[in-house]
Amino acid sequence: MRRLTPFRPTRRALPLLLACALALAACADRSAPEPAPRPVLVTTPTAADGQGGATFPGEIRAREESALAFQVGGQLIRRDVDAGVHVRRGQVLAEIDPGDLRLQQQSAQAQVASAEAEYARARTDRARYAALVDEQLISRSQMDAQDAAYKAAQSQLRAARAQADVAGNQAGYTQLQAPRDGVIASREAEAGQVVAAGQTIFMLAGDGGREVAIALPESQIATFAIGQPAEVELWNRPGVRVPGTIREIAAAADPQVRTYAARVALADDAVEGLELGQSARVHLAAARASTDLQVPLTAIQPGADGGKAVWVVDRDGGTLRSVPVETGAYGARSVPVLSGLAPDALVVAAGGHLLREGQRVTPVDRENRPVQLQAAKPAAVK
Repeated sequence: MRRLTPFRPTRRALPLLLACALALAACADRSAPEPAPRPVLVTTPTAADGQGGATFPGEIRAREESALAFQVGGQLIRRDVDAGVHVRRGQVLAEIDPGDLRLQQQSAQAQVASAEAEYARARTDRARYAALVDEQLISRSQMDAQDAAYKAAQSQLRAARAQADVAGNQAGYTQLQAPRDGVIASREAEAGQVVAAGQTIFMLAGDGGREVAIALPESQIATFAIGQPAEVELWNRPGVRVPGTIREIAAAADPQVRTYAARVALADDAVEGLELGQSARVHLAAARASTDLQVPLTAIQPGADGGKAVWVVDRDGGTLRSVPVETGAYGARSVPVLSGLAPDALVVAAGGHLLREGQRVTPVDRENRPVQLQAAKPAAVK
């Protein structure tokens, strides 16, 4: 077996080996190069009331809408108008069978005649008994009984006359008349149908004022108020806006869709040319001024203890720091910041989940242009 001899460098190889060792040591001590700053999209907070309001879909409705119904029940024998017809006040719209009601009226009149005859008899008897009691031919108790019979007959006559008046009124209720000028918006019954008292037969949209029915979201209801100006844009007239104001807001939200029903009244000179049922857009601005700031939804990041935070670029060194903030109700594209954020802060608008505390970044705007971190210093005067 051959024996290996150890390697012994010569004097000439020693300097070369020493230089290699020093080079390796230098490479081991050298730190890794720092990564280049990462570009991030930044924005500055804007005023929460500067978002230009909101737009809501709506429908043209009449200010006065009446559900027309008979005050008595019966069979509908005639319907004179249809949906979309313009009617005048007092015009007969429909009629129910008056036969039974007329019989009731005749019965009530007969009861009145009977009560009148009984009252006349009681009055005559009372006068006769009054003469006899003066001559002391009858007792006082008999006179008192005759007075009671007279008063009872008088009361029965009043009741019979009242019943006759009711029956007469009901006989007149067989015709349904228009309470005001307007347009028949809808009809709910046909001839031959038996209808009950109070059952809707027609929906009448009165002439005059026109409004737009809209639904306001629960999250923004505090920003709207009665009397607030609005602009209405019809779908068939894009670009043309009609002035109006919020006339009413429901006191409670709809339990199913959680929106508040509201009516926007249109100006009187803008009613011409508007048709019931037309679709429209209602443009509303915030009714209350706000000093809060707002940032894009994409800027909000999870904070400590379940809170919210945003990434802010330090203007001195270009590094990131997480700033806890208090937010308000979320909007469609932005969220108001109630506290924790300076008006001139450079807030990272997107990609916050890929960033870390203290990371060096290069802020850019939406046009991919670098954002100056510090204001330029004035040049020294020579």
